[in-house]
Amino acid sequence: MANVDTPGYHTKDVNFKQALSMASFEGGGQEFTTTVSDVRGLLERPDGNNVDLDRESLLLAQTQLQYQMGVQLVKSNFHQLLSAINGGS
Repeated sequence: MANVDTPGYHTKDVNFKQALSMASFEGGGQEFTTTVSDVRGLLERPDGNNVDLDRESLLLAQTQLQYQMGVQLVKSNFHQLLSAINGGS
């Protein structure tokens, strides 16, 4: 979204799942490079920019929902653990 008004900017994407698995696999604090790729199939405006606010907003909403779900799962696990520690009360 930050580059929606930058002439000539083309939308890029990072496969976060792949980057996370590579970081987990390589481990040991070694450096690894992520693959950044141009997103194809988006309409390009006359200034050469192809950022689609609807697409970016949808991706942001999906990420926010995934984060909220993860937080709720962690909270639930902590509540279960706390309940077990307190003897179920």
